[in-house]
Amino acid sequence: MAWPYADDSEQIDRRTSRSICDAVGERLQQSLRPEPRLPTHLEQLLNELERRDRDPH
Repeated sequence: MAWPYADDSEQIDRRTSRSICDAVGERLQQSLRPEPRLPTHLEQLLNELERRDRDPH
């Protein structure tokens, strides 16, 4: 299927296309990295606070 806006003079070769895709992928990985986990002890303390907030007594 031909793109309606494609202009033959603006086509790029596979190698250039692959380089662009790789660069975009690398930037996405950098910007979408999961946040580092808290140390186990801090995570346990936060869980305890949440539990106490839910407990009516």
